[in-house]
Amino acid sequence: MARANPAGHFYLLGSVMGIAAVFIDGGYLDKVLEHDHSGSRIDYGKLAHAMCSPDKLLRAYYYHCLPYRSNPPTPEERLRYRNKHGFTTKLSHLPRFEVRLGKLVYRGNDNRGEPIFQQKKVDCMVGVDMALLAAKGKIGAIAVFTGDSDLVPAIEAVKNEGVLVTLWHGNSPQTHPSGELYELADERRELTPDTVSRLLRP
Repeated sequence: MARANPAGHFYLLGSVMGIAAVFIDGGYLDKVLEHDHSGSRIDYGKLAHAMCSPDKLLRAYYYHCLPYRSNPPTPEERLRYRNKHGFTTKLSHLPRFEVRLGKLVYRGNDNRGEPIFQQKKVDCMVGVDMALLAAKGKIGAIAVFTGDSDLVPAIEAVKNEGVLVTLWHGNSPQTHPSGELYELADERRELTPDTVSRLLRP
Protein backbone atom coordinates (compact mmCIF):
# COMPACT_ATOMS: atom_id res chain seq x y z
CA MET A 1 0.00 0.00 0.00
CA ALA A 2 1.36 3.44 -0.95
CA ARG A 3 0.83 6.68 0.92
CA ALA A 4 1.59 10.15 -0.37
CA ASN A 5 2.80 13.07 1.69
CA PRO A 6 1.91 16.69 0.81
CA ALA A 7 5.22 17.12 -1.00
CA GLY A 8 4.38 14.40 -3.49
CA HIS A 9 6.54 11.51 -2.24
CA PHE A 10 5.09 8.03 -2.13
CA TYR A 11 6.05 5.59 0.60
CA LEU A 12 5.99 1.94 -0.42
CA LEU A 13 7.38 -0.92 1.68
CA GLY A 14 9.77 1.40 3.47
CA SER A 15 11.24 3.01 0.33
CA VAL A 16 10.59 6.46 -1.11
CA MET A 17 9.57 7.05 -4.72
CA GLY A 18 9.18 10.73 -5.52
CA ILE A 19 7.72 12.70 -8.38
CA ALA A 20 10.10 15.30 -9.75
CA ALA A 21 10.21 18.02 -12.37
CA VAL A 22 13.31 19.04 -14.30
CA PHE A 23 14.19 22.61 -15.29
CA ILE A 24 16.97 23.23 -17.82
CA ASP A 25 18.48 26.64 -18.57
CA GLY A 26 19.44 25.93 -22.18
CA GLY A 27 21.88 28.83 -22.48
CA TYR A 28 23.77 27.73 -19.38
CA LEU A 29 23.78 24.08 -20.45
CA ASP A 30 25.21 25.10 -23.84
CA LYS A 31 27.97 26.96 -22.01
CA VAL A 32 28.77 23.98 -19.75
CA LEU A 33 28.93 21.57 -22.69
CA GLU A 34 31.13 23.98 -24.66
CA HIS A 35 33.60 24.93 -21.92
CA ASP A 36 33.66 21.79 -19.78
CA HIS A 37 32.99 18.98 -22.28
CA SER A 38 34.46 20.07 -25.65
CA GLY A 39 31.05 20.80 -27.17
CA SER A 40 29.68 17.29 -26.62
CA ARG A 41 26.23 16.60 -28.11
CA ILE A 42 23.94 14.88 -25.64
CA ASP A 43 20.54 13.22 -25.61
CA TYR A 44 18.25 15.62 -23.72
CA GLY A 45 15.71 12.94 -22.91
CA LYS A 46 18.43 10.92 -21.19
CA LEU A 47 19.60 14.05 -19.40
CA ALA A 48 16.13 14.75 -17.99
CA HIS A 49 15.80 11.23 -16.61
CA ALA A 50 19.33 11.31 -15.19
CA MET A 51 18.57 14.61 -13.46
CA CYS A 52 15.40 13.37 -11.76
CA SER A 53 16.69 9.88 -10.87
CA PRO A 54 15.72 8.01 -8.73
CA ASP A 55 12.41 9.87 -8.79
CA LYS A 56 9.75 9.59 -11.47
CA LEU A 57 9.76 12.37 -14.06
CA LEU A 58 6.59 14.44 -14.15
CA ARG A 59 7.82 16.80 -16.85
CA ALA A 60 11.02 18.44 -18.12
CA TYR A 61 11.07 22.15 -18.97
CA TYR A 62 13.68 23.60 -21.31
CA TYR A 63 14.23 27.36 -21.52
CA HIS A 64 16.16 29.28 -24.14
CA CYS A 65 15.95 32.05 -26.72
CA LEU A 66 16.07 31.70 -30.48
CA PRO A 67 19.07 33.48 -32.04
CA TYR A 68 18.86 37.19 -32.71
CA ARG A 69 17.95 38.32 -36.25
CA SER A 70 18.64 41.84 -37.43
CA ASN A 71 16.32 43.57 -39.88
CA PRO A 72 16.91 42.38 -42.52
CA PRO A 73 18.69 39.26 -41.21
CA THR A 74 22.03 38.23 -42.64
CA PRO A 75 22.43 34.78 -44.26
CA GLU A 76 24.37 33.64 -41.17
CA GLU A 77 21.57 34.83 -38.88
CA ARG A 78 18.96 33.03 -40.98
CA LEU A 79 20.95 29.79 -40.81
CA ARG A 80 21.51 30.01 -37.04
CA TYR A 81 17.84 30.77 -36.46
CA ARG A 82 16.66 27.91 -38.67
CA ASN A 83 18.99 25.41 -36.99
CA LYS A 84 18.00 26.45 -33.46
CA HIS A 85 14.30 26.48 -34.34
CA GLY A 86 14.62 22.93 -35.69
CA PHE A 87 16.42 21.83 -32.54
CA THR A 88 13.83 23.27 -30.14
CA THR A 89 11.01 21.80 -32.23
CA LYS A 90 12.56 18.34 -31.88
CA LEU A 91 12.91 18.85 -28.13
CA SER A 92 9.25 19.77 -27.83
CA HIS A 93 8.35 16.40 -29.39
CA LEU A 94 10.21 14.43 -26.71
CA PRO A 95 7.95 12.68 -24.17
CA ARG A 96 7.18 14.89 -21.14
CA PHE A 97 9.16 17.84 -22.52
CA GLU A 98 8.01 21.44 -22.58
CA VAL A 99 10.00 24.12 -24.42
CA ARG A 100 9.69 27.72 -23.23
CA LEU A 101 11.26 30.37 -25.44
CA GLY A 102 12.13 33.88 -24.33
CA LYS A 103 13.46 36.67 -26.52
CA LEU A 104 17.03 37.73 -27.23
CA VAL A 105 17.45 41.51 -27.22
CA TYR A 106 20.42 43.36 -28.76
CA ARG A 107 22.00 45.82 -26.28
CA GLY A 108 24.80 47.31 -28.40
CA ASN A 109 28.49 46.40 -28.52
CA ASP A 110 31.14 46.04 -25.84
CA ASN A 111 34.51 47.84 -25.87
CA ARG A 112 35.90 45.16 -28.19
CA GLY A 113 33.10 45.67 -30.69
CA GLU A 114 31.37 42.38 -29.79
CA PRO A 115 27.54 42.46 -29.74
CA ILE A 116 25.82 42.31 -26.35
CA PHE A 117 22.61 40.29 -26.12
CA GLN A 118 20.25 39.91 -23.17
CA GLN A 119 17.70 37.17 -22.57
CA LYS A 120 14.24 38.44 -21.68
CA LYS A 121 11.48 36.55 -19.84
CA VAL A 122 13.44 33.31 -19.34
CA ASP A 123 14.07 33.65 -15.58
CA CYS A 124 10.48 34.74 -15.05
CA MET A 125 9.13 31.68 -16.89
CA VAL A 126 11.34 29.33 -14.89
CA GLY A 127 10.22 30.86 -11.59
CA VAL A 128 6.53 30.76 -12.48
CA ASP A 129 6.65 27.12 -13.61
CA MET A 130 8.52 26.07 -10.47
CA ALA A 131 6.20 27.95 -8.12
CA LEU A 132 2.99 26.67 -9.73
CA LEU A 133 4.01 23.01 -9.58
CA ALA A 134 5.23 23.34 -6.00
CA ALA A 135 2.19 25.26 -4.75
CA LYS A 136 -0.20 22.73 -6.31
CA GLY A 137 1.59 19.83 -4.62
CA LYS A 138 2.35 18.17 -7.94
CA ILE A 139 6.01 17.44 -7.14
CA GLY A 140 8.19 16.51 -4.21
CA ALA A 141 11.50 17.44 -5.83
CA ILE A 142 12.98 19.51 -8.62
CA ALA A 143 16.28 19.24 -10.45
CA VAL A 144 17.42 22.49 -12.03
CA PHE A 145 20.33 22.93 -14.42
CA THR A 146 21.41 26.54 -14.03
CA GLY A 147 24.07 28.82 -12.61
CA ASP A 148 21.96 31.96 -12.42
CA SER A 149 21.51 33.73 -9.08
CA ASP A 150 18.35 35.40 -10.46
CA LEU A 151 16.55 32.13 -9.69
CA VAL A 152 17.34 32.32 -5.97
CA PRO A 153 13.94 33.83 -4.99
CA ALA A 154 12.05 31.17 -6.96
CA ILE A 155 14.06 28.35 -5.40
CA GLU A 156 13.54 29.81 -1.93
CA ALA A 157 9.78 29.82 -2.58
CA VAL A 158 9.87 26.21 -3.81
CA LYS A 159 11.81 25.08 -0.73
CA ASN A 160 9.26 26.81 1.49
CA GLU A 161 6.65 24.48 -0.05
CA GLY A 162 8.64 21.46 1.15
CA VAL A 163 10.14 20.63 -2.25
CA LEU A 164 13.69 19.28 -2.40
CA VAL A 165 15.99 21.10 -4.82
CA THR A 166 18.95 19.52 -6.63
CA LEU A 167 21.23 21.91 -8.53
CA TRP A 168 23.01 20.57 -11.61
CA HIS A 169 25.96 22.66 -12.73
CA GLY A 170 29.36 22.98 -14.39
CA ASN A 171 32.62 23.41 -12.54
CA SER A 172 35.07 25.36 -14.70
CA PRO A 173 35.91 29.04 -14.04
CA GLN A 174 33.48 29.95 -16.86
CA THR A 175 30.61 27.76 -15.67
CA HIS A 176 30.71 27.55 -11.88
CA PRO A 177 27.27 28.50 -10.50
CA SER A 178 26.51 31.47 -8.29
CA GLY A 179 27.73 30.89 -4.75
CA GLU A 180 24.36 31.92 -3.31
CA LEU A 181 22.55 29.48 -5.58
CA TYR A 182 24.99 26.68 -4.73
CA GLU A 183 24.53 27.16 -1.00
CA LEU A 184 20.74 27.35 -1.29
CA ALA A 185 20.31 24.00 -3.07
CA ASP A 186 19.56 20.92 -0.97
CA GLU A 187 21.83 18.78 -3.15
CA ARG A 188 24.33 19.50 -5.91
CA ARG A 189 25.38 17.49 -8.97
CA GLU A 190 28.27 18.46 -11.22
CA LEU A 191 27.90 17.41 -14.86
CA THR A 192 30.97 15.19 -14.97
CA PRO A 193 32.71 13.66 -18.01
CA ASP A 194 31.50 10.24 -16.87
CA THR A 195 27.88 11.42 -16.84
CA VAL A 196 28.25 13.10 -20.23
CA SER A 197 29.67 9.86 -21.71
CA ARG A 198 26.42 8.10 -20.74
CA LEU A 199 24.28 10.84 -22.28
CA LEU A 200 25.98 11.15 -25.68
CA ARG A 201 23.81 10.91 -28.75
CA PRO A 202 24.22 7.63 -30.68
